[in-house]
Amino acid sequence: MRHFGYLAPEEREALFHREPGEFTAASPARTLATALGATLYSPATRPRLADDIVRQAGRGVVSMVLCLEDSIDDADVPGAEENLVRQFADLAGRDADASLPLLFIRVRTPRQIPDLARRLGRAGRLLTGFVLPKFTEERGVPFLEAMLAAEHGCGRRLFAMPVLESPELLHLETRTETLAGIARTVDKYRDRVLALRLGVTDFCSAYGLRRAPDMTAYDVQLVASAIADVVNVLGRADGTGFTVTGPVWEYFRQHERMFKPQLRRSPFAGSAEALRTALIEHDIDGLLREIELDRANGLQGKTCIHPSHVAPVHALSVVSHEEFSDAEDILRPGRDGGGVLRSAYTNKMNEVKPHRAWAERTMLRAEAFGVAREDVSFVELLAAGVRSA
Repeated sequence: MRHFGYLAPEEREALFHREPGEFTAASPARTLATALGATLYSPATRPRLADDIVRQAGRGVVSMVLCLEDSIDDADVPGAEENLVRQFADLAGRDADASLPLLFIRVRTPRQIPDLARRLGRAGRLLTGFVLPKFTEERGVPFLEAMLAAEHGCGRRLFAMPVLESPELLHLETRTETLAGIARTVDKYRDRVLALRLGVTDFCSAYGLRRAPDMTAYDVQLVASAIADVVNVLGRADGTGFTVTGPVWEYFRQHERMFKPQLRRSPFAGSAEALRTALIEHDIDGLLREIELDRANGLQGKTCIHPSHVAPVHALSVVSHEEFSDAEDILRPGRDGGGVLRSAYTNKMNEVKPHRAWAERTMLRAEAFGVAREDVSFVELLAAGVRSA
């Protein structure tokens, strides 16, 4: 699979200075963690889930979470589990593994992991891993041990994506201890922890809060402080950190195709600000600002609950030509000793040692999402994604 793989080769060539690379479920964990992009959640109760997965893959989704937890009623869990087993069997029978997204199951309890792995049988080869809810040291270890047992039973690599959403992580008096415990746990199981996901809706719930569509998670100071501390402890760029993904954006319009004609009109051809103006009325402007703030605060990718969010997340994940030029200059062989460089765009200072970690992370993103041509902006990339949805 590859990002923007749904575009015709000539369209990709027109948009990209360097096209997105291909990857599979067997690719290195570092590659997969960067490439997750917009991870689309879907309730495991959906009766045509297999069809949904195939359809979303065709629209550019490369990672999906099939949820047995908060998205479904407690009474529906047994039926949802049975549905998952049926839908995986359906997918396995279609013989189209290469076109499927990375598939994860969000469970409620540790015992579900080996039980589902057993019930999936041979169709379990389509499973990339499990999403572990309300993760702390005490609750997380049984989940991870259950996943390792399931991995041993099915004979293939499985990844965990813990969700950081517990009240202990938000409350000031328990945050430091909770973060330290999470850090100990994920470090012990480092080879099997693909990414850490932020459960901002649960954070807000602990205080009876809900952000409006014109506000980002970073406007809610309780949430912003927790995100900052998570990245501080768990997202470091010194080799000890993990990929931490952006929080869910919970607003959408049922008729997201309404803004497609606006993207084709000439006034939007080269102006990101004009595009923003056009999208404000469609509850997308807040999402765009939050994606930008995610990146500025050290997060990669995003949890998504609606297909209309996928194209903006992926368009803003593409490395700009200017970013690529700066990263390439910083990482050029022979510059390990440091120094200061004027950027090729002559608008900034590139300091080799302090900017090296940023450059390395940018190059990883370039491998996954590609590098835009010099004259191609977010506008063109979003328009291409929206037209194909």
